[in-house]
Amino acid sequence: MSFPDSKEIDELLDFALNLTHRSEQEILPHFRTETTVVNKQTVDFDPVTVADKAAEQVMRHMIEQRYCDHGIIGEEFGQKTGASPYTWILDPIDGTRSFIFGSVLWTTLIGLTYADTPIVGVMHQPYVRETFFANRRNAFCRRDGKDRKLRVRPAGNLSDALVTTTAPALYQTRAEQAFLLRVQQTARAIRYDGDAYFYCLLAAGHIDVALDAGLKAYDIAPLIPIIEAAGGIVTTWSREPATNGGNIIAAASRELYEETLGLLG
Repeated sequence: MSFPDSKEIDELLDFALNLTHRSEQEILPHFRTETTVVNKQTVDFDPVTVADKAAEQVMRHMIEQRYCDHGIIGEEFGQKTGASPYTWILDPIDGTRSFIFGSVLWTTLIGLTYADTPIVGVMHQPYVRETFFANRRNAFCRRDGKDRKLRVRPAGNLSDALVTTTAPALYQTRAEQAFLLRVQQTARAIRYDGDAYFYCLLAAGHIDVALDAGLKAYDIAPLIPIIEAAGGIVTTWSREPATNGGNIIAAASRELYEETLGLLG
């Protein structure tokens, strides 16, 4: 099984970018409107809207029409096993809570793996017209038709670092909560509620460490090529590949990565 060459990866990335243009047509008409919200859980609050479902449906249809042998994993409609090594990973609205609150900190995530290796990643925010994307070589931010190459900007150490995480409530065990507290006490500053945006801001050189607990594959796999192509590192807290989700750390340098994980105890 030969790994795809750069030309093939670039063609697949172009297709992923086309998916964003089509999906936003299903999402934007529902943003900041009285959209019906359904809770997918009985205990916690895990919202889904008609926009989530419509966007994933249209992306899945486009993939099935163009690449019928590819697998698909989506937040709303589950897994379709493919006959090829390629699997698309879709989160039509990452940050649905932000979406229903009218905040712009939601995005569409599109990733592609080849034999479980992430090779294409896209994070798209259509309301602010900003798209972060990467192949295995380079990462870019596209805004108003102009592309800017991304590069991390690592702080010297954690005491100088800007750290982010989606929400303290995601840290559910005592060990996870203690880890977050130690990071808070050590870092220069910490911010919350950015979901996938935080990981791309790390790739863009604005923050230094991004943490989260309990992510799914569709929350993180599309972001891995963006972070790594910009010079960052992303794994689970146990230093395993982040492709399948879990407790996740992304850092702008190996030194920050090691110092932060050293607080796990």
